[in-house]
Amino acid sequence: MAKAKEAKEKKSSKSSTKTYHNYIGGEWVKSLSGEFFDNVNPADTTDIIGRFPKSNTEDVNRAVEAAKNAATKWRRTPAPKRAELLFSLGEILRDNKDRFTRDMTREMGKVLKEAGGDVQEAIDCTYYTAGEGRRLHGFTTPAEMPNKFAMCVRQPVGICGLITPFNFPMAIPSWKLIPALVCGNTVVIKSGEDVPLSTINLVKSCEEAGIPKGVVNIVNGFGEAGAALVDHEDVRLISFTGSTDTGRIIAEQCARDNKIVSLEMGGKNAIIVMDDADIDNAVEGSLWGAFGTSGQRCTASSRLVVHKKIYKKFVEKLVEKVKKLRVGNGLDAKTEVGPVINEDAMQKILGYIHIGKNVDKATLACGGNQLTKGDYKNGYFIEPTVLTDVKPGMRIEQEEIFGPVTCVIPFSTLDEAIDIVNGVKYGLSSAIYTQDVNQSFYAMQELYTGICYVNSATIGAEVHLPFGGTKGTGNGHREAGTQVLDIFSEWKSLYIDYSGKLQKAQIDAVEI
Repeated sequence: MAKAKEAKEKKSSKSSTKTYHNYIGGEWVKSLSGEFFDNVNPADTTDIIGRFPKSNTEDVNRAVEAAKNAATKWRRTPAPKRAELLFSLGEILRDNKDRFTRDMTREMGKVLKEAGGDVQEAIDCTYYTAGEGRRLHGFTTPAEMPNKFAMCVRQPVGICGLITPFNFPMAIPSWKLIPALVCGNTVVIKSGEDVPLSTINLVKSCEEAGIPKGVVNIVNGFGEAGAALVDHEDVRLISFTGSTDTGRIIAEQCARDNKIVSLEMGGKNAIIVMDDADIDNAVEGSLWGAFGTSGQRCTASSRLVVHKKIYKKFVEKLVEKVKKLRVGNGLDAKTEVGPVINEDAMQKILGYIHIGKNVDKATLACGGNQLTKGDYKNGYFIEPTVLTDVKPGMRIEQEEIFGPVTCVIPFSTLDEAIDIVNGVKYGLSSAIYTQDVNQSFYAMQELYTGICYVNSATIGAEVHLPFGGTKGTGNGHREAGTQVLDIFSEWKSLYIDYSGKLQKAQIDAVEI
């Protein structure tokens, strides 16, 4: 009898849960698969945010066809006019910031302040990139021959497939979507399966801003939808943010099909703390860098490389602060560290903590446990964790953990510290704390990362500067800044000969 009542309550809860659909060709449509998946709050898995379509290959085909049908008209729309719509989009995002922030915290888990920063980054990106609609600069240059004019311009690449992750559910899609649109491309987005609502909020805002039907399309779902988007012959470009392993598979497929591909993948970022550093400032930066977004950032400060002269003092201060961090539901304004995204992520992180203690033989200075009692019982919570006495080459020092875990590594000289920072397969972000201007400039020169900070943590990108990394982090492209335009546009060189005769460049001699 009790089980029957429980089943009835579950059925009632399911029927009252809001159902969402894909956005294809300017219409919100059901998936052809007829299947759905539940989007749950990682802080409380009994809280179902909504039911979202589990899209299949046919859904992707429909979305690409819609993008293809809209491509010519959108490409021919003057860039300043495209930009005006994007500016309107920025206004809509700004006006709805509080609602979008709460939705994001509920589905992703990050604390409200951080979720608000995520939405703000989308707003900033939209305003900033809209300005490029009146620039999109090419250049003119002197031609080799008389009575001849030479210049170059940008042209859109075509249909763009955007595959986005869970950790920045609105910022990262905006980093891809907005530049693609201002350059005159049409897009199909495959949202992160753990955070579909935030991307839908972004797309609904595009609809409200008046972006034409078919220009922006979204399919929700899992790997089948992402693979179909990568494989589709009409998709010219894939922009992917996610794991290095998945990025490698996408790169191989795109190479076979001669597609343009932009990859933003993993990181194993480090902060160097010199013996002359302001220790309290360095501890605060390390705390924010390591445990912001529960460590689920590709720029997270997962390694703290600390001078031996201050190592003990730094660790004591750090551990004292970490133990005081308030873990909980991100919707609670007092929470400082939220849950991790799902069960698989939690088990992976706990597995790395086990490796750190029992295989690498590092010292567990604090944390290390899953939180399961009371308010934590229905969520994916892990204590903020510090591992000390870590040596270069240990797995926890080399591999991306992507959770609230950091390791502290001692060093003696700046060159040794730089070697430690550079001694991983990634190269996204690095930082140094020092009061010595000479040391800071030397470090900035020698640290082989795409981003470098002085007296700050490894996190905190700004939309008007290029974002991306070296080595295993990416494939040389940069998002944000004006540099992102080189992903979503191709160069066309134009030569206008008004001499009235055939002139052969490099062959016909010009008399002086």
